[in-house]
Amino acid sequence: MVQAKPGDTVKVHYKGFLADGSLFDSSIGKEPLKFTIGRKMVLPGFENTVIGMNEGDTRTLTIAAEDAYGHRREDLIVTIPRSRIPPDTKLQLGSVMQVHLKEGEVMNVTIIDITDNTIMLDGNHPLAGKDLTYHIELLEVIPLTMEK
Repeated sequence: MVQAKPGDTVKVHYKGFLADGSLFDSSIGKEPLKFTIGRKMVLPGFENTVIGMNEGDTRTLTIAAEDAYGHRREDLIVTIPRSRIPPDTKLQLGSVMQVHLKEGEVMNVTIIDITDNTIMLDGNHPLAGKDLTYHIELLEVIPLTMEK
């Protein structure tokens, strides 16, 4: 039996649930999630849970908010004058837009309020502040020596 270890590439199916039991993400009915253990391609707790699993194994884990997407930060919620947005930009509550920061970085923000004069933007990840529970099934282990 092939056991997943750091350096291996794995394929998993997963379902992600919030504390209230609602499904926030799933690979079921899609291509499996493929990642290489140790390359920080997924949340650390998710990756660490897969280590030591054998093909066909299933596991359930809960990742605390601080170990997932962090706590919600109020300093990432800002209100800006609507005049700072190009006039041809379509604004819709809940839509995501990119803003360019002074440091040259680009950040995704969600529009959470629109008035005649202002727009409120939230730079928190949509899952920030939430504990996440994953059901994981390890489908395949591709050992480091077999990768092309």
